[in-house]
Amino acid sequence: MSKRKSYTTEFKHEAASLVLDQAYSINDACEAMGVGTTAMRRWVTQLKEERHGVTPKGSRAITSDQQKIQDLESQIKKLKREKEILKKASALLISDVYQF
Repeated sequence: MSKRKSYTTEFKHEAASLVLDQAYSINDACEAMGVGTTAMRRWVTQLKEERHGVTPKGSRAITSDQQKIQDLESQIKKLKREKEILKKASALLISDVYQF
C-alpha cells in the first residue's frame, strides 16, 4: 500500500501557475512537476477560483490572500466559541450569586 503524497501550498500554486500563467498544457505541467493529472486539474481549478475571490472549503488555500481569509475565518469561529463559553459561564456565576 503506497502512502499518499502531500504537497505544499507553494508547490500547488507553482504547478497550477504553469497552466494558467505560462500556457503549459495540463499534461506538460504534470510531466514537469511530476504529479498526476487529477491533482493538477484540481489545483488549476482551485487557483482559478481563488483568483476570482472564492475561498476554498475543506482544503487549504493556494493563494496568500485566500490563506489569510481562511486564517481570519478560523479566528472568528474561535472567538465566537469563546464568547459563547463566557456568556454561559457568566450566566452561571450570576445565578450562583442570586442563590445565596
